[in-house]
Amino acid sequence: MKRPIVLLTSVLWLATVALVHAQALPSARPEQVGLSPERLGAVVATLRADAEKGQIPGAVLVVARHGKVALFETVGVLDPQTKAPMTKDAIFRIYSMTKPITSVAVMMLVEEGRIALGDPVAKYLPQIAGMKVGVEQPGTDGKPALELVAPRRPMTVQDLLRHTSGLTYGVFGTGLVKKQYLEAKLFDYGSNAEFVDRLAKLPLANQPGTTWDYSHSTDVLGRIVEVVANKSLYEFQKERILDPLGMKETTYYVGDPSKHARVAEPFPNDRTIGIDAEFFDPRVVQKWESGGGGLVGTVMDYARFCQMLLNGGTLDGKRLLGPKTLAYMGADHLDASIAPGTYLPGPGFGFGLGFAVRRDAGVASMQGSVGELNWGGAGGTYFWVDPKEDMFVVLAMQSPKHRAYYRPLLKNMVYGAVVKPNGK
Repeated sequence: MKRPIVLLTSVLWLATVALVHAQALPSARPEQVGLSPERLGAVVATLRADAEKGQIPGAVLVVARHGKVALFETVGVLDPQTKAPMTKDAIFRIYSMTKPITSVAVMMLVEEGRIALGDPVAKYLPQIAGMKVGVEQPGTDGKPALELVAPRRPMTVQDLLRHTSGLTYGVFGTGLVKKQYLEAKLFDYGSNAEFVDRLAKLPLANQPGTTWDYSHSTDVLGRIVEVVANKSLYEFQKERILDPLGMKETTYYVGDPSKHARVAEPFPNDRTIGIDAEFFDPRVVQKWESGGGGLVGTVMDYARFCQMLLNGGTLDGKRLLGPKTLAYMGADHLDASIAPGTYLPGPGFGFGLGFAVRRDAGVASMQGSVGELNWGGAGGTYFWVDPKEDMFVVLAMQSPKHRAYYRPLLKNMVYGAVVKPNGK
């Protein structure tokens, strides 16, 4: 069984070299960066077998270490309806992997002194000041009723970055406040300004600064960027992040008809990402540029973003953030006073400014290193950056049903392929 996997990895590496060279990212054989070709081949073989048996439509995987891409491979199909094979330039809905990009945009403005993390959000968006906290109390009929109380302190920009703002999502979980978020139809694609106006009429789910709750916080950050920079969120991201990093395929909508066939699709029965939330069609251009979940792009584009994070804020001689700023983003910003709520980072992880941060070598049910940064998208995409091992990994698929299954599987298999820990 070993010989076919070794041959497979040799073929994969040759294909990787060709495309990575075109994308201007350095490449290396796995063994040159302390990775086992055979074990990386087993990762690809596992994904391919799952695609062949119909568990996932297809996927694209990148593994890079010491600044060089060691694996860049596809499995399965791009679109289950057309049966077109998966391609390395497939365009994926990355959903919440948008959040780290928007968070970097905010921190660029923080470095310039135009935003302060301790500022009340209402300084930039005055309508937020009127939001009350919804507290469920027993009603006279025995059913829960919502009581609105004043916030004990203002929501801050730091709260938005670490999801302690008091805001929530309506599509994950239940409760009277979440129900109101659903009924407000916040995903109906207005502009960011219109979105914040609608959001400000709703209650908060928690007192600001008390609870980690996954939320529309990063969407609000996107509007703050617009107000401070006096341009649309995408204009700022494109000018300051996407273009400098060479992320040419990353955008909010795929308006060019010649690219429509490159959009990866899920199975028809696997298009739900939450309550009343279905996959959006990026081919239909809308007004909303969701800083928390609206970007689409290729795996190699996101790989360039990950390499910038791993490099301490720079790539190809272009610096986006200072290394101290990035280290601060990668610190754990949660303390014992903050309740975990429905805590998506999981055991062993804290949360920084835009992504989960590993704080324990053990505890979690998957391998990793203290200081690792990671996050995923509801559609099935996932990334992690491991400074200790000088490594990053990006997986993209469109299968929300199986997103939680593949994250630990992938991490344990990839770390199993590290044969020279911490060294070159």
